[in-house]
Amino acid sequence: MTEFRFEIHKTDGRARTGVIHTPRGEIRTPAFMPVGTAATVKAMLPAQVWETGADIVLGNTYHLMLRPGAERIARLGGLHKFMGWERPILTDSGGFQVMSLAQLRKISEDGVRFQSHIDGHAEFLTPERSMEIQRLLGSDIQMVFDECPKLPAPESAIEKSLELSMRWARRSKAAFGEQPGHACFGIVQGGTVARLRQRSAEALREIGFDGYAVGGLAVGEPQNEMFDTLDATVPHLPADKPHYLMGVGKPDDLVGAVLRGIDMFDCVLPTRSGRNGQAFTRDGTLNLKNAKHADDPAPIDAACGCTACRQFSRAYLHHVVKANEIIASMLLTAHNLTFYQDVMTGMRAAIAGSSLDSWAASFLARYSAKTVADA
Repeated sequence: MTEFRFEIHKTDGRARTGVIHTPRGEIRTPAFMPVGTAATVKAMLPAQVWETGADIVLGNTYHLMLRPGAERIARLGGLHKFMGWERPILTDSGGFQVMSLAQLRKISEDGVRFQSHIDGHAEFLTPERSMEIQRLLGSDIQMVFDECPKLPAPESAIEKSLELSMRWARRSKAAFGEQPGHACFGIVQGGTVARLRQRSAEALREIGFDGYAVGGLAVGEPQNEMFDTLDATVPHLPADKPHYLMGVGKPDDLVGAVLRGIDMFDCVLPTRSGRNGQAFTRDGTLNLKNAKHADDPAPIDAACGCTACRQFSRAYLHHVVKANEIIASMLLTAHNLTFYQDVMTGMRAAIAGSSLDSWAASFLARYSAKTVADA
């Protein structure tokens, strides 16, 4: 069996390009993971997700434990078979969703008691149960259970939350146990406080993980604060392990984070934006609801090879968006995921050619110049 292994092929400043090897396939880094929260990337077939260039998708413990249930998925052959995606899957631990979606939650040393946002029934999620669910799902990369405090918050509250998350990280790692070919990632917390981020990173290194995520960002803080936090955090992570920035982000966020040493990303933005009539392009974001597109025969992005750009005009996409046709979500989601994967491909090639700084400057200048022009 192929072991889980991270191989760095080239560095360019703090940026790296390489491959994460797993029994279910290789993940080229830097990598963007489409979000398949409830065992589906919304508006996409698994084969279509693969065609965009994605090597791995993300599923979520919280949503899958509530519906249809981890034990049921295990009886049906595991998450890969269940959702028709035989390539790598990363599962989030459910910690963020418990904090953001669940009703009447109560946090204790043991875990979190909460009411389901679906039907209000009571649940109790602990580090051990989160890891058990992820094992039942059979995901290739499993995340520790943590608390993700809402920002802004007093530094004392962030510190208290951080200490709890580190205790939960140790319990999560113990519960993960031995799973050959699978990986367990720790999650750095600490808000935007540099000393707390460093303390968290050091605590996780002491426990020892297969990869290290930076959590608790992309929750409303300005981009410069996120970048400052990465500057304070990433140098304290093991250089030979994957670095994963959770829940990020906009295209310019991805570029800035790769420059700071991040290898993996996930975000609902490209899929959610597609379902809401927005398309990402090299010249910024287009709002296909805008009436100015009604007579435009041009594609979304002439440089894009997705079906939406090869076969359909902005005028047609404007029409189906305004008419609330399902095909609008399908086409714009496919386009946005293709665009995100094209950005990752461009960064991988630039790092390999020791030209990421110039590539990033060119991309950001073009993207930022028009990104709000169509709002």
